[in-house]
Amino acid sequence: MLTLAFDTATRTATSALVWDGEVLGELASSAVTVLEDVDALFRRGGVRPGQLEGIVVGTGPGSFTGLRMGLATARALSFSLDVPLAGVSTLAALAAGSPDALAVIDARRSEVFVLDGEPRVLRPEDVDVRGRVCVGDGAVRYRVTLEEHGAEIPPDPDPAHIPHARFHVQLAERFGLADEVEPIYLRAPDAKPSVS
Repeated sequence: MLTLAFDTATRTATSALVWDGEVLGELASSAVTVLEDVDALFRRGGVRPGQLEGIVVGTGPGSFTGLRMGLATARALSFSLDVPLAGVSTLAALAAGSPDALAVIDARRSEVFVLDGEPRVLRPEDVDVRGRVCVGDGAVRYRVTLEEHGAEIPPDPDPAHIPHARFHVQLAERFGLADEVEPIYLRAPDAKPSVS
């Protein structure tokens, strides 16, 4: 099965093209170049969009704008190419890249998203990290606090801090209609509607 996967929930967007478990290509960039990355993956993989059989998108939690952009792009591609869509938690994909590590994504507002059983939003000092390895951009941003509480964190440039799209493909369980895939927010967005 030829599958395209991408995730735009964190500062580093990832995308991958996978054919029957073999990674044909994978890229990491900014979220705004996700369509350029997808085009590059098709060209490098020597396949056409018409051969695509499934799309997997990261559902967060993460940046509200990044999630909306990624989900809108995935839905548009799913509709236009007539292929099914699956959603995979960004935290789960990050954790899949570092088994036994605690996935920690920067949630801004001095908080982090963590996957410890269930996805949650917490202040970094409230995360139980004693004796645990922590990975993700939240672990990098709050390194000092987490290490003071007993965490072990790989060096900043370590690829373990990125939710690689190839893991999204491995974790995808159910492909279906594009409008059935929903983002994981865990809290309300920062922007508020204006009242007239």
